[in-house]
Amino acid sequence: MTLENRVIIITGASSGIGEATAKKLSKHGASVILMARSEDKLKSLKDSITNNGGKALVVVGDVTKADDFKQAVSKAVATYGKVDGLINNAGLMPLSFVEKLKTDEWDKMVDVNIKGVLNGVSAVLPQLIENKGGDIINISSMAANRYFPGGAVYCATKSAVKMFSEGLRQELAPKYGINVTSIEPGAVATNLTDTITDEDIKDKMSEMKEMTPLEAEDIANAIYYSLSQPKRVNINEIYIVPSQQK
Repeated sequence: MTLENRVIIITGASSGIGEATAKKLSKHGASVILMARSEDKLKSLKDSITNNGGKALVVVGDVTKADDFKQAVSKAVATYGKVDGLINNAGLMPLSFVEKLKTDEWDKMVDVNIKGVLNGVSAVLPQLIENKGGDIINISSMAANRYFPGGAVYCATKSAVKMFSEGLRQELAPKYGINVTSIEPGAVATNLTDTITDEDIKDKMSEMKEMTPLEAEDIANAIYYSLSQPKRVNINEIYIVPSQQK
């Protein structure tokens, strides 16, 4: 199914899952709004998309700032006339053991992983209600389903995203035709682990190198699968992990 004429905002679009998703969706006809803090990377991605016949708009913004999200929606509407969907992809994973009391990192995860999602939904929802339909896809994690050492705060944030997604689905899909999906990946080969400062966690993460992780494109394919369903179909959750991950 084509995504022709769909206008979709993607956060964390400058790398990893966000970048792969932007390329995937634009290839299938969607106009993508590329939102992240790195202007240079966004411009490079836009050039790659437009050189391949796609449509993309760069919006430099921080998901923790509600006004940045509102600006992204305004620019999308000014350029393409509407917004059809949102992919809340931006996230942080500075894992640490609770006893280390890395409270600054806890705050950052709450701000980006939870408040960032809330900011995105509040910005796009009026537009989707006006359209009488649309899609909200939130990138949660397999961490929403089970705890792992060092992941207490991260798991909590992703559990919040998963439950918020289900609440959105129940409130919005029947009433407004707005479908909501929680994507819950396992280990993915991205730079998400670069923010880890706890040396004990770094040692444990090195043990996972023997496993073949998912690629960002695998998650992009899952997102496309959800978006390409008939309007009558809501994919509630996609729990996707590497074949070798226990």
